[in-house]
Amino acid sequence: MAMDTREEEAIQAVVERLTDAYATTRTPEEIGAAVTEAHASFKDRPVRDFVPVLVERKARAVLDNEASTRQ
Repeated sequence: MAMDTREEEAIQAVVERLTDAYATTRTPEEIGAAVTEAHASFKDRPVRDFVPVLVERKARAVLDNEASTRQ
């Protein structure tokens, strides 16, 4: 399913928020990969309204989990 403009903008906003939140512990590439992976996990879902919120939660969980295993 192709992403519509609103969803693209919302996912970009997620990337920006996570980049700000993890600026000291993550590279932009790591953040982008986490968001891309999280977003891909919802690709076949017919209801798209909450996908950006779910993507952000899933990406944060991945980034937080990886941060705790690095220490």
